Amino acid sequence: MQGRRRFGVSVQSTVAALHGAFRVPMKQIRRLLQELWGVRISDGEIVALLDGVAQAGAEELGRLHDQVRGSPVVCVDETGWRQNGQNGWLWTFATPKVRYFQYRKTRSGTVAQEVLGKEFKGKTVCDFYAAYNRLLNEIQRCWAHLLRDLHALEEKSAPADAEVVSWAEAVKAVYEEAKAQLTRATALELNRLQRRRLRERLEARLEALARPVARKPKAPHGVLAQRIMKHLGEMFVFVEHPQVPADNNLAERSRRPAVTARKISGGTRSDKGSQTKMALLSHFGTWTLQNRTLLSACRALLLTDSPA
Repeated sequence: MQGRRRFGVSVQSTVAALHGAFRVPMKQIRRLLQELWGVRISDGEIVALLDGVAQAGAEELGRLHDQVRGSPVVCVDETGWRQNGQNGWLWTFATPKVRYFQYRKTRSGTVAQEVLGKEFKGKTVCDFYAAYNRLLNEIQRCWAHLLRDLHALEEKSAPADAEVVSWAEAVKAVYEEAKAQLTRATALELNRLQRRRLRERLEARLEALARPVARKPKAPHGVLAQRIMKHLGEMFVFVEHPQVPADNNLAERSRRPAVTARKISGGTRSDKGSQTKMALLSHFGTWTLQNRTLLSACRALLLTDSPA
């Protein structure tokens, strides 16, 4: 079995779960194994065991990638990740069934294109970062991001600029109306064409609010109005396609364990270490999503990879 060294599957899966799922530092893993089982293990041996899990799960990781590419909806996000003291990016691809992570040195939209593939026909949910403009499939922009920016605008403008506050509230009201229309459409079992018309009416309402302000870029709300106009056709995909969420919270929640791990460890030290980390995050994130027992799932992965 790859990465087994002088330790068995139980120790290897325990080490992988502690580090990959529960974010326990290596020093504490060494101490815990010694106190539990009297096992003495070095940092190098821990690294070898983790690499072994990643190697054993390479085929399964490929299947997770295929599932992402075949999903009707994928939520995408990226966050900083340091490798050997250099800044890079951890990319998150989340579906209701899969968590898939990749490390890249670039934040370019080519990463999302590469991972999703040229044949991807699903919907992508993402924030307003310009790199996602490269995607050719239909996109739903994240309302949670826009709502946070609207709230910040109100806090900055109130009470002096009532016009700006009123505008922000009007934009939020359109979103609330969209959610209400979605609930109504579901209850009435409206067809695709009817949902499309609802979407178009909501887009027209939002455009009526944003277009006049977008012509005044120096206005306090000018930048947000321009953003809305630029992405107007990507704001209400969720009304026409109810399987699409209105926000990117799924991807943001999915990357939280990685962010916590980064704060604890500071990142990874090599390309191999980064790829192992991404594999562990993908496997344990998916198993957690599927409500599987993490140790059992990891053991099964290692045993499947064992030579006959």
